[in-house]
Amino acid sequence: MLSNLFGLLSADIAIDLGTANTLVYVKGRGVVLNEPSVVAFSMKNGRKVVHAVGQDAKMMLGRTPGNIEAVRPMKDGVIADFEVAEEMIKHFIQKVHNRRNLVHPQVVICVPSGATAVEKRAIHDSAKAAGARQVHLIPEPTAAALGAGLPIHEPSGSMVVDIGGGTTEVAVLSLDGVVYSRSVRVGGDKMDDAIIQYIRRTTNLLLGEMSAERVKKEIGSATMPEDNEGMTVQIKGRDLMNGVPREIRVTEAMIAESLAEPVEQIVEAVKNALESTPPELAADIVDKGIMLTGGGALLRNLDTELRNRTGLPVSIAEDPLFCVVRGCGAVVENLKKWKGALSAGV
Repeated sequence: MLSNLFGLLSADIAIDLGTANTLVYVKGRGVVLNEPSVVAFSMKNGRKVVHAVGQDAKMMLGRTPGNIEAVRPMKDGVIADFEVAEEMIKHFIQKVHNRRNLVHPQVVICVPSGATAVEKRAIHDSAKAAGARQVHLIPEPTAAALGAGLPIHEPSGSMVVDIGGGTTEVAVLSLDGVVYSRSVRVGGDKMDDAIIQYIRRTTNLLLGEMSAERVKKEIGSATMPEDNEGMTVQIKGRDLMNGVPREIRVTEAMIAESLAEPVEQIVEAVKNALESTPPELAADIVDKGIMLTGGGALLRNLDTELRNRTGLPVSIAEDPLFCVVRGCGAVVENLKKWKGALSAGV
């Protein structure tokens, strides 16, 4: 009787709790929310009082007065600030159900394959404290492969490279399970940071995070342009020599050079995975190739670079940003079918 009551109160949901963005899928409705994983709060009597969550909070990053702090509660794909993460999850659950209370859905959340037991427990407990009736965890590469439409239930190898904001997940899957997985803590955030450091080092201009992200999206590339310059864009920042705001022109070649190290780390992770894959599954991957998912898959020429370095076919999933949440959503729609794919031992 009680479970029926809970069912009436709310639909089950899937959450892609990302370092950069959080996406929510509601059973029967599809993806209903895609907002930055940012929370703005102030301290009152020793407690954190939330002012804004998601897009509203992201607009405050680097622009808040002294009494308000805008933070990302997720770092490298796992929870860095337990209290703030709980508030963020609670806010998103209530937002998708348009209710302030009595929302107790069953929740499926993805976790990086390299997450420790403590990190998994933190994600599980945060969702539980935010009002979830029951929490299931699913490895991120499994969700990404499912969302990209790979046949992971078949007895053949499928390889997925999911490049998120905080981590890159490289995995080989077969028969609903992860045969090999490696999580490297490099993703969109590290790319933004590499751009900031490079511009600072070469031009004495200090960029903000949001400016670096914009440059990466507009002219970022994993390979050097043929004319050694490529596209250009104007960026604004603070001159470190005299402290005043300044505008400069940056080229695609400069950004490609700044991204060389994070791109190399992703390539190395893929090559290590291929070396560790059992021969029969490796033969399947030669035929099927590698599937790129996650926001980082949108970095121009990353597929070309991986193709050149591995000699394998590389394709980018349709809507790579939504692969993980769609995979989690497929599990929510049919928990019995995908029970074997869920993460054990939390």
